[in-house]
Order: sequence, then C-alpha cells, then structure tokens
Amino acid sequence: MLPVLLLLACGTPTAPSPPPTAVSAPAKTEPSADLELHPIEHGTLYFTHGDTVLWLDPVGSLEGHPKADVVLITDIHGDHLDADALSAIRKADATVVAPQPVAAQLPEGAVTTVLANDATTTIGALSITATPMYNHTRGPEPGKLFHDKGRGNGYLIEVGAERVYIAGDTACTDEMRALTGVTHALVPMNLPYTMPPEEAADCVRSFKPVKVTPYHHRGSDLDVFRAALEGSDVVVGTAEFYPNGE
Repeated sequence: MLPVLLLLACGTPTAPSPPPTAVSAPAKTEPSADLELHPIEHGTLYFTHGDTVLWLDPVGSLEGHPKADVVLITDIHGDHLDADALSAIRKADATVVAPQPVAAQLPEGAVTTVLANDATTTIGALSITATPMYNHTRGPEPGKLFHDKGRGNGYLIEVGAERVYIAGDTACTDEMRALTGVTHALVPMNLPYTMPPEEAADCVRSFKPVKVTPYHHRGSDLDVFRAALEGSDVVVGTAEFYPNGE
C-alpha cells in the first residue's frame, strides 16, 4: 500500500460456529493454481481465480491494477481500511465482506456482507470464513490492545484444492493453532502490532500449512522466521510486499 501509517495503526452469512474448534478440513494437498497471489504492499494484496479478482485490504493508489469482484477487509486501522481506495478498485457489483466495525466506518451499503468471526459466506466458487484476529497483551497502553478479539477478521478462503488462510493483524491465537488442512498461509509479523518472527513461526509449526508466506512484516527479520521453520516440512514462500523498501 503506498506509504503506510502503522496505527492509524499498523452470498449471505451462515450462523457462527463455536470459537477455537476452528475450521476443520480434509487432509492437506499440495498447493494448486486455484488462487494466484499478487502482493501489492504491506497488508494489501489480491488473488485471481480464473476471471475472478479478490482483493484484501485495498489501500492507497491502485491505478493500473484489476478491478475487484470481491473485496475482503480485515480491520478499521488505516493500513487496512481506505474508503477512497475501496471505491476506486471495486466493480459496481462487487461483493465487499467486512466485520461490523469496518462497515460502521464506511458509507451505508459499501459493505455488502457483514461477517462476524467464525461465520461463513459463499461467493460464486469461493467459500470465505471469517477467522478471529487479535492481540493477547500488546497494546498502545496498559489495559488496551491494538486489536480486540471480535473486532477484525482474518479470512480462510476455500476454492478447488486451495484452502488459503490470511491471518490479518494478529498474535498467535488458539484459533490459528487449531486450523487444519491449510495449503497456503499468509502470516503477519511486525512489532508491536502483531507478533515477532519467532512467535509467528511457532504458530505455523502448530497448524502446519503446506506453505507459508510472510506478509505485513515491515521491519521484521524474515531470516529468523525461516530459520525457526527449518525441519518443519513447511515451505516458506516469498512475495514482494515492499517494492519501495521498508
């Protein structure tokens, strides 16, 4: 996303299922080409699935990039929620999925599907489940957290052989550890807002995705993350989320 201010920060839904029993899945498969990742910057990216374009947290000037059929927004912070970018990148009939606190900060009707933690919606061939994302202890001051449980969403996207998990701004949560069958995980690691590389790697070892790609990692040492996952059989991917430098 072009210059980012960290901390400004950093289909119909079905009934929610109980928290950390997490989202169960069939046995893992090798990653397929069902969802192709296109990193933009920091927490902004999009996937393509055939002719479908799915954006996550469009922020900044996105001129020249394909318009969105589906948009997922994770949180209210300025490096994830940008009303102007959303308006510019979405198609007129795009489905926009977000938690209620995000919908409350956008014009009425901008969010077409409000999704709470653990709820699922289906959009064409895509099944999208909102996952909890939150801090345990880290916050701007004692008694406050950067990300409160229930306010924001990570997302689990299922299509074809793919089961892609985008963690959002989060520490290593019990819900993340309980995930199964993930083919590709995108996990954040930047202090003080999410978690350090060591904590991220420990969490990844718990749910054992086939592949993990660091994102939202401004200022973090990714070599520490890679070293901590040696011998885990998890493939550590790379994607250019800071084309203009961190």
